[in-house]
Amino acid sequence: MLRCSLQNRLGSQLAWRTVRLPLARAWKPASLIRAQATTGSSPQDDDTSYQTLAERYSVTVEVKRSKFVTTAWPIDSADQALQLIQSSADPTASHNCWAFKVGDQYRSSDDGEPGGTAGAPILGAITGEALDGVAVLVTRHFGGTKLGAGGLIRAYGGAAREALRGAPHVEVSPQHELLLEFPMCDIGGVYGMLDKEGAQRVGEESYSNDGQSVQLTVRIPAAQTTALRQTLADVSSGRVAVTKQ
Repeated sequence: MLRCSLQNRLGSQLAWRTVRLPLARAWKPASLIRAQATTGSSPQDDDTSYQTLAERYSVTVEVKRSKFVTTAWPIDSADQALQLIQSSADPTASHNCWAFKVGDQYRSSDDGEPGGTAGAPILGAITGEALDGVAVLVTRHFGGTKLGAGGLIRAYGGAAREALRGAPHVEVSPQHELLLEFPMCDIGGVYGMLDKEGAQRVGEESYSNDGQSVQLTVRIPAAQTTALRQTLADVSSGRVAVTKQ
């Protein structure tokens, strides 16, 4: 016990080296993990779970001979949304209208339709279905009959809702990455607890040059972070240092 306490006090002064452990156990993620956005805002910027689409989904709706081809995607960033929309827009179509929402970022386009009759109803369908991290493109092939402002709002909003309701949904739990540092004598208790809690190891363990201290990065649902910190403190008598990455 004295040795562990001494190691804990000296931990910050130790040089670290990374060691590959061929027998190390890899923990399975406790829930679905989505990649963090590299730019812009992400739904994961908030620790609250949210609903998004499980996969790309398309549907075609016909209104007075106009065809509305809708494609919806799960997204992680505004940049990804714009790339998907741009690559999927049909240059031969009458209009390619779209909207996306990802975290606190949202945007829409009427693409030549009267202002507020296309992009806004599509965005309204996303928020109305309580979804986040979603992009929707509605491509209209004009059928010869004008729909009027009200008809366009209903057509674009309805086409977007048709896709969003038909697509499979998934609940996403935002993740936290935590850097753990602890004495080697606590490794059995710490690893056993992490395995029990379903924490996912990220990368490789690192050891101090004298082999007496360990550094390890783990990923866990954000909602479990506080409880994990407390459990780590309990199993190690406070010798595990935890830093959020």
